Amino acid sequence: MSTSLGILHGRFPALRSRDFRLLWLGQIVSQSGSQMQFWAINWHIYALTHSALALGLIGLARVGPILLFSMIGGALADAADRRRVLLVTQSVMMLVAAALGLLTRFHLLSAGLIYGLTMVGAAAIAFDSPARQSLTPNLVAREHLTSALSLNQIGMQTAKICGPPIAGTLIANGGLARTYCFNALSFLAVLAALLLLRTGGRALGSQSRVDLDSLREGLAFVRREPILLHTIALDFFATFFSSANALLPMFATDVLRVGAKGYGWLAAAPAVGSLLAGGSISLLPAVRRQGQAVIAAVLLYGLATLGFGLSRWFPLSLLMLAGTGAADTVSTVLRQTIRQLRTPDRLRGRMTAVGMIFFMGGPQLGELEAGVVARWVGAPWSVITGGLGCLVASALIAWRAPGLRHYEAAPGSE
Repeated sequence: MSTSLGILHGRFPALRSRDFRLLWLGQIVSQSGSQMQFWAINWHIYALTHSALALGLIGLARVGPILLFSMIGGALADAADRRRVLLVTQSVMMLVAAALGLLTRFHLLSAGLIYGLTMVGAAAIAFDSPARQSLTPNLVAREHLTSALSLNQIGMQTAKICGPPIAGTLIANGGLARTYCFNALSFLAVLAALLLLRTGGRALGSQSRVDLDSLREGLAFVRREPILLHTIALDFFATFFSSANALLPMFATDVLRVGAKGYGWLAAAPAVGSLLAGGSISLLPAVRRQGQAVIAAVLLYGLATLGFGLSRWFPLSLLMLAGTGAADTVSTVLRQTIRQLRTPDRLRGRMTAVGMIFFMGGPQLGELEAGVVARWVGAPWSVITGGLGCLVASALIAWRAPGLRHYEAAPGSE
């Protein structure tokens, strides 16, 4: 057993940290439940409305609170105890899941209530994500940060593999209410992990205020770092054009005709590719030409999205979706590593908040765009044009950002 643990710690050095292990395992359980809820909400909306536009509006409900509150959440993550912030935000999301479950159980949940509760959950995420991402560098040694970020991606993709098929199976058997309730219970794992952490949750050299000056300081820092601006822009435009998640209920029902269970596997397919890519990043030598690798990964993401839109064969559709997940994970790990290593700890929450506006705003606004286009030309053409848009936007950004094209990892860093 000790030999196995030694090998595991050697390949994934971030796991040597007790606090990181606790939070990582707790998040896998909680994120599995959250993935169940994410896909259940999309299916629920389509079952209630049979409207592509209604599916797109879910993205708008998710992105609105993020745009409103993420900068405040970032400033709070730099000023307050990040662990305490997470305890509050995770508790709020647990209550939202419980409300969805109970209202569904008693046949009281309408599309309007789903949008409203989704907005409450998204507001909690606006405070949760900066605190959670900023806490990770405090839990591991600096030289193990890439390992930690890769493991976070592996954990997220594990959740994305486990959650959707379970949700699909439950939905197929009339278990929407149980899906939401399982998510509510899953938050207990991450809450327990947070309570057991020994590491302090305050940023090194943290400021003690949440005001306009602190928000301006975070924005000014990002503006002074062109490499941060370019990675944020690349992420936003790629996910804006290539977001096909909201349309998966339409593909499962009307295009591929695989039903609720097939819908669960379609939803899980990107995570399979992501898990393989995340494991490879952790095990293979560090990527030195990180800028070129990020650009290549985003272009592959667009190509795989285009392939999914063209496919009418279920196995090929699964393969293309797995390709989007693999490309997205490579891009995400490298972009997060660049950002975290170039940002002082006292500014990490605000930097993460700026990135989150685009990182989460891109796919959610993309879902709205996909729903609107699908209403006009159908779901397949919505995805096809989105994949083409991703390729064009990525090529333009790469051409206009020589600093990103030539960016390399600093000697001695992972």
